[in-house]
Amino acid sequence: MRIIKKCNLAEYTSFKAGGSCKRLVIPESELELSELLSEISRDGQNHILLGNGSNTLFADGIYDGTVIKLGEGFNKISVSGCVLKAGSATLLSKVAREAMNLGLSGLEQISGIPGSIGGALFMNAGAYGGEMSHVVKRAYVMKCDGGKPYWLSKDEMELGYRTSRFKHSQEIILAVEFQLEEKSKLDIKSLMDEYTERRNSKQPLNLPSCGSFFKRPEGYFAGSLIQDCGLAGYSIGGAQVSEKHCGFLVNKGGATATDVIELKNLVQKTVKEKFGVDLEPEVRIII
Repeated sequence: MRIIKKCNLAEYTSFKAGGSCKRLVIPESELELSELLSEISRDGQNHILLGNGSNTLFADGIYDGTVIKLGEGFNKISVSGCVLKAGSATLLSKVAREAMNLGLSGLEQISGIPGSIGGALFMNAGAYGGEMSHVVKRAYVMKCDGGKPYWLSKDEMELGYRTSRFKHSQEIILAVEFQLEEKSKLDIKSLMDEYTERRNSKQPLNLPSCGSFFKRPEGYFAGSLIQDCGLAGYSIGGAQVSEKHCGFLVNKGGATATDVIELKNLVQKTVKEKFGVDLEPEVRIII
């Protein structure tokens, strides 16, 4: 188990902005994680789990607690028939590539999401009409007090649009099983290449961001609403509404978490005033 004290969390999030924490702990096994959680629970410490950091922003300042990031021991893939099991620290893109190599289909639409398996299930991540709920079979989890792990069925996960039971259940995802289907490797690769091209052509992947910052409001597209407010390219400090895709807030250089939060607030206020629509962040902001 590795412990990093006074850790700069900007280095562990895709926005490359934000504060620090008193300690970042990286357990490498279920036993190490269980012992860590037992200690945290016993001492009444604040704690939070961090995946790949692609959908999380820590406020400036110091997070008063322990940040847990699962290590390489949670980065394993195994397959039995059409069921693929992946540790929660495994990148979704890596799992999708492995599935493709095995001729297993189902992950093509979400293959470009830059998150970990655990983080993707936590928020029921999705793209291009696909989402985790379409392919997940069950999840192996542990309570935040470090108790014995257990399996949850898909129905028990309460998966909805960018949400799940894990947002309130105090459970940590250790591994996920996917129910996939056999398909030609060439067909799978063709679909993945198509979605990759769409992503590359429409999203500002050259700048640090957390992806789509806001959830899609019913009946609208967040990016279109923001663009129609004339906010494309609008900046506060180093944070900017992307000119390429207004649904993205990007770090054009030197952004602080405060810059991002203030820009988020301005976008929400402007869209509400012009269209009467409430934009809800998709990004997890840790204060």
